[in-house]
Amino acid sequence: MRHQPLSPSDLPPNVDAVSENHLSEIEKTLLYISEARDRAKRARGALVAAGAEPHLISALRETEQSLSDEHKKLMQRTFFAVPGSDQERLAV
Repeated sequence: MRHQPLSPSDLPPNVDAVSENHLSEIEKTLLYISEARDRAKRARGALVAAGAEPHLISALRETEQSLSDEHKKLMQRTFFAVPGSDQERLAV
């Protein structure tokens, strides 16, 4: 007996495609955070070279660290998290 080919409406939603789209959005966000961190680092270097006030340099250094921390947290909460478990809380 031959089986009829399935039509697209007979198939379950493509979970892989949805997940791939979701992860793509996370990757974009991670990239933007990295770019902002790099920009803060360049700005700090320019201020150091220009002899800027120490509090301005310190603010940029702290911003670099904050952005690095946020990047790490987002990675842990998304790519390294186990959905629906307490692992999400433990990963941070």
